[in-house]
Amino acid sequence: MKISDIRAYLVRPRWGFVEIETDAGLIGWGEPVIEGKAATVRACVEEMKPYLIGADPMKIEDIWNVLYRAGFYRGGPVIMSAIAGIDQALWDIKGKFYNAPVHDLLGGACRDSMRVYCWIGGDRPGDVGAAALEKKNEGFTAIKMNATEELQIVDSYEKIDAVLERVAAIRESCGKYFGIAIDFHGRVHKPMAKVLAKKLEEFDPMFLEEPVLCEHMDEFKEIARACNVPIATGERLFSKYDFKRLLEAGGVDIIQPDLSHAGGITEVRKIAAMAEAYDVALAPHCPLGPIALAACLQVDAVSYNAFIQEQSMGIHYNEFHGPLDYILNPETYTFIEGSVKIPKLPGLGVEVNKELVLEENESPHAWKNPVWRHRDGSVAEW
Repeated sequence: MKISDIRAYLVRPRWGFVEIETDAGLIGWGEPVIEGKAATVRACVEEMKPYLIGADPMKIEDIWNVLYRAGFYRGGPVIMSAIAGIDQALWDIKGKFYNAPVHDLLGGACRDSMRVYCWIGGDRPGDVGAAALEKKNEGFTAIKMNATEELQIVDSYEKIDAVLERVAAIRESCGKYFGIAIDFHGRVHKPMAKVLAKKLEEFDPMFLEEPVLCEHMDEFKEIARACNVPIATGERLFSKYDFKRLLEAGGVDIIQPDLSHAGGITEVRKIAAMAEAYDVALAPHCPLGPIALAACLQVDAVSYNAFIQEQSMGIHYNEFHGPLDYILNPETYTFIEGSVKIPKLPGLGVEVNKELVLEENESPHAWKNPVWRHRDGSVAEW
């Protein structure tokens, strides 16, 4: 069996898909994308085509190493996201060849279902107390929210108090044991991160995400010393080597590699195993589409340290289409009591709605990150 063709697509709201075809008629799907740089990742996939046409799709490890090592320049969001989507599609093909879900090929599932959380509040969070209660009433046991709007490197306690009021509203509306994940989103610099982390402690958050950017990973230890709340990060890291530095730096309790950014199933499986050796939990990042989520669940299934999964149903970014629009078996993502069953179908476990993919690709999206500015005119972290 040989790879005969590769086609990359852009689909709304802000995603990229790749389809790999074989001369045996088997087709695999992946989701290579960097939000805001989708067209760049698609171009990278196209550049990798000559390495793939004619290759044996079953030799996933070898193909991964060719794409990573033979390019000489390696790593980073664009290259690793292109590899990630291709890798997902190859695993999809392999699972279909053996008529088995990918997790069976990775050693077999160690769990039957995976806890998930929902996003609430948008980029600039508003009435999160009511939104969290709505999700609780739908059966979810945890939510995630952006902590704050933009914060300057040293900012006002008025903004800190606004964060505390929002989190207090969730705790009051949903009870003591409802999971609240609070995403600092890299918007907060170390001086204010220490203050905010300490003050949020009273609400028993499930975790604090990206309290500072990973460029400052040496500071996670200091922030961890300032509070007794688990620290999570990793969506802007792209390889096992990035995560090696993070784990060695210490202070982080939960890693969040993205299966569409960090080299796909092959690489994140290794990253998850590394984290397990440090007694660090896994909660893959996935505010993306249905293929990326399927890939996440395959790794969750075989990773003992996986404890919760991000997913994008109803997320504020999803305009025009959501994840379920792009698959023909939406029942795969039925959430019951805040969890989803591990997919059982061959490959990744989702049947892609190619008709809609082709229709969307006729007018490719050009989603871009917003540009925020502080009151003084300086650029703010989004």
